[in-house]
Amino acid sequence: MARARPTGWRAARAIGLPMSASSECQPAIRLETIPFAALIALAEGMPPVGLNGRCLEGALPPPEVARRAWRLLSEGREERWCLPYAMRDADGVIVGACGFKGEPCLGLVEIGYAVAPERRGAGIATVAVRLLLERALAGGARQVLAQINPDNAPSSRLAARLGFMRGEVLVDDEGEPLAQWLWPGERG
Repeated sequence: MARARPTGWRAARAIGLPMSASSECQPAIRLETIPFAALIALAEGMPPVGLNGRCLEGALPPPEVARRAWRLLSEGREERWCLPYAMRDADGVIVGACGFKGEPCLGLVEIGYAVAPERRGAGIATVAVRLLLERALAGGARQVLAQINPDNAPSSRLAARLGFMRGEVLVDDEGEPLAQWLWPGERG
Protein backbone atom coordinates (compact mmCIF):
# COMPACT_ATOMS: atom_id res chain seq x y z
CA MET A 1 0.00 0.00 0.00
CA ALA A 2 1.34 3.45 -0.93
CA ARG A 3 1.99 5.86 1.90
CA ALA A 4 0.44 9.29 1.89
CA ARG A 5 2.82 12.11 1.01
CA PRO A 6 3.66 14.20 4.08
CA THR A 7 2.20 17.70 4.21
CA GLY A 8 2.80 20.87 6.23
CA TRP A 9 5.65 20.73 8.72
CA ARG A 10 6.03 16.98 8.16
CA ALA A 11 6.83 17.59 4.48
CA ALA A 12 9.29 20.31 5.38
CA ARG A 13 10.95 18.04 7.92
CA ALA A 14 11.06 15.10 5.49
CA ILE A 15 13.15 17.05 3.00
CA GLY A 16 15.34 18.75 5.58
CA LEU A 17 13.71 22.14 6.18
CA PRO A 18 15.12 23.28 9.53
CA MET A 19 12.49 23.51 12.20
CA SER A 20 12.76 25.88 15.15
CA ALA A 21 13.16 24.32 18.56
CA SER A 22 10.45 26.52 19.96
CA SER A 23 7.97 28.83 18.33
CA GLU A 24 8.30 31.09 21.38
CA CYS A 25 11.77 32.25 20.30
CA GLN A 26 10.59 33.29 16.82
CA PRO A 27 8.72 36.53 16.17
CA ALA A 28 5.11 36.17 15.06
CA ILE A 29 5.18 37.22 11.41
CA ARG A 30 2.52 36.80 8.76
CA LEU A 31 2.85 37.40 5.05
CA GLU A 32 0.17 39.47 3.36
CA THR A 33 0.03 40.19 -0.37
CA ILE A 34 0.63 43.87 -1.04
CA PRO A 35 -2.61 45.29 -2.53
CA PHE A 36 -2.68 46.37 -6.17
CA ALA A 37 -3.25 50.05 -5.30
CA ALA A 38 -0.18 50.10 -3.06
CA LEU A 39 1.85 48.25 -5.67
CA ILE A 40 0.96 50.82 -8.34
CA ALA A 41 2.02 53.66 -6.04
CA LEU A 42 5.28 51.87 -5.16
CA ALA A 43 6.03 51.27 -8.85
CA GLU A 44 5.66 55.02 -9.44
CA GLY A 45 7.83 55.91 -6.44
CA MET A 46 4.84 57.35 -4.58
CA PRO A 47 3.66 56.71 -1.01
CA PRO A 48 1.58 53.53 -1.02
CA VAL A 49 -2.18 53.59 -0.65
CA GLY A 50 -4.45 50.79 0.50
CA LEU A 51 -2.21 49.50 3.29
CA ASN A 52 -3.90 49.07 6.64
CA GLY A 53 -1.94 49.85 9.77
CA ARG A 54 1.49 51.25 10.38
CA CYS A 55 4.46 50.71 8.08
CA LEU A 56 8.06 51.17 9.18
CA GLU A 57 10.50 53.22 7.13
CA GLY A 58 12.31 50.98 4.65
CA ALA A 59 9.88 48.08 5.09
CA LEU A 60 8.29 48.14 1.64
CA PRO A 61 9.86 46.94 -1.60
CA PRO A 62 11.59 49.46 -3.88
CA PRO A 63 9.96 50.69 -7.12
CA GLU A 64 11.86 48.20 -9.31
CA VAL A 65 10.32 45.26 -7.40
CA ALA A 66 6.82 46.67 -7.89
CA ARG A 67 7.52 47.30 -11.58
CA ARG A 68 8.82 43.73 -12.01
CA ALA A 69 5.64 42.41 -10.39
CA TRP A 70 3.48 44.41 -12.83
CA ARG A 71 5.54 43.28 -15.81
CA LEU A 72 5.22 39.62 -14.82
CA LEU A 73 1.48 39.98 -14.21
CA SER A 74 1.03 41.63 -17.61
CA GLU A 75 2.78 38.59 -19.13
CA GLY A 76 0.10 36.38 -17.57
CA ARG A 77 2.16 34.99 -14.68
CA GLU A 78 0.50 33.69 -11.52
CA GLU A 79 0.03 36.30 -8.78
CA ARG A 80 1.50 34.12 -6.04
CA TRP A 81 4.86 34.06 -7.85
CA CYS A 82 4.85 37.77 -8.80
CA LEU A 83 3.28 39.90 -6.10
CA PRO A 84 5.43 40.88 -3.12
CA TYR A 85 4.30 40.15 0.43
CA ALA A 86 4.32 42.57 3.34
CA MET A 87 5.74 41.08 6.55
CA ARG A 88 3.42 42.02 9.40
CA ASP A 89 4.34 41.56 13.04
CA ALA A 90 1.98 40.53 15.84
CA ASP A 91 0.79 44.16 16.16
CA GLY A 92 -0.02 44.39 12.44
CA VAL A 93 2.92 46.69 11.69
CA ILE A 94 4.61 46.17 8.30
CA VAL A 95 8.23 45.43 9.19
CA GLY A 96 9.55 44.17 5.85
CA ALA A 97 8.72 42.67 2.49
CA CYS A 98 9.56 39.48 0.65
CA GLY A 99 8.45 37.37 -2.25
CA PHE A 100 9.25 35.34 -5.31
CA LYS A 101 10.90 36.91 -8.34
CA GLY A 102 8.81 34.96 -10.83
CA GLU A 103 7.35 31.53 -11.45
CA PRO A 104 9.45 28.41 -10.92
CA CYS A 105 11.47 27.30 -13.93
CA LEU A 106 12.48 23.63 -14.00
CA GLY A 107 11.54 23.44 -10.32
CA LEU A 108 13.68 26.44 -9.28
CA VAL A 109 12.25 29.70 -7.92
CA GLU A 110 14.11 32.79 -6.70
CA ILE A 111 13.24 34.74 -3.56
CA GLY A 112 14.04 38.19 -2.22
CA TYR A 113 13.49 39.71 1.21
CA ALA A 114 14.28 42.81 3.26
CA VAL A 115 13.45 43.99 6.77
CA ALA A 116 13.13 47.61 7.94
CA PRO A 117 16.47 48.74 9.43
CA GLU A 118 15.04 49.30 12.91
CA ARG A 119 13.79 45.69 13.13
CA ARG A 120 16.78 43.81 11.69
CA GLY A 121 18.45 41.14 13.80
CA ALA A 122 15.22 40.02 15.48
CA GLY A 123 14.61 36.85 13.43
CA ILE A 124 11.94 38.41 11.22
CA ALA A 125 13.66 37.53 7.94
CA THR A 126 14.23 33.96 9.15
CA VAL A 127 10.52 33.47 9.79
CA ALA A 128 9.57 35.11 6.49
CA VAL A 129 12.01 32.99 4.46
CA ARG A 130 10.71 29.84 6.16
CA LEU A 131 7.20 30.86 5.12
CA LEU A 132 8.40 31.46 1.55
CA LEU A 133 10.06 28.02 1.52
CA GLU A 134 6.78 26.43 2.62
CA ARG A 135 4.87 28.30 -0.10
CA ALA A 136 7.47 27.37 -2.71
CA LEU A 137 7.14 23.68 -1.82
CA ALA A 138 3.35 23.88 -1.80
CA GLY A 139 3.49 25.49 -5.25
CA GLY A 140 5.61 22.70 -6.70
CA ALA A 141 9.08 24.27 -6.55
CA ARG A 142 11.87 21.86 -5.64
CA GLN A 143 14.69 24.36 -5.16
CA VAL A 144 14.86 27.97 -4.02
CA LEU A 145 17.55 30.48 -4.98
CA ALA A 146 18.58 33.49 -2.91
CA GLN A 147 21.17 35.81 -4.46
CA ILE A 148 23.04 37.57 -1.66
CA ASN A 149 25.81 40.14 -1.79
CA PRO A 150 28.85 38.49 -0.14
CA ASP A 151 29.25 41.57 2.09
CA ASN A 152 25.77 40.97 3.56
CA ALA A 153 26.90 38.72 6.41
CA PRO A 154 23.54 38.62 8.27
CA SER A 155 21.67 37.44 5.17
CA SER A 156 24.40 34.90 4.37
CA ARG A 157 24.15 33.53 7.93
CA LEU A 158 20.37 33.32 7.60
CA ALA A 159 20.66 31.35 4.35
CA ALA A 160 23.23 28.96 5.83
CA ARG A 161 21.13 28.46 8.98
CA LEU A 162 18.08 27.54 6.87
CA GLY A 163 19.98 24.95 4.85
CA PHE A 164 20.85 26.95 1.74
CA MET A 165 24.20 26.00 0.22
CA ARG A 166 26.47 28.74 -1.09
CA GLY A 167 27.55 28.50 -4.71
CA GLU A 168 29.59 30.71 -6.95
CA VAL A 169 29.54 34.50 -6.96
CA LEU A 170 28.13 36.08 -10.12
CA VAL A 171 28.10 39.75 -11.07
CA ASP A 172 24.69 41.16 -12.03
CA ASP A 173 23.87 43.75 -14.72
CA GLU A 174 24.54 46.63 -12.29
CA GLY A 175 27.96 45.24 -11.35
CA GLU A 176 26.92 43.90 -7.94
CA PRO A 177 28.52 40.60 -6.89
CA LEU A 178 25.89 38.08 -5.76
CA ALA A 179 26.57 34.74 -4.11
CA GLN A 180 24.18 32.05 -5.33
CA TRP A 181 22.55 30.36 -2.32
CA LEU A 182 20.48 27.27 -3.20
CA TRP A 183 17.95 25.41 -1.04
CA PRO A 184 17.83 22.54 -0.54
CA GLY A 185 21.51 22.50 -1.20
CA GLU A 186 23.32 19.46 -2.53
CA ARG A 187 25.08 17.64 0.27
CA GLY A 188 28.51 16.37 -0.71
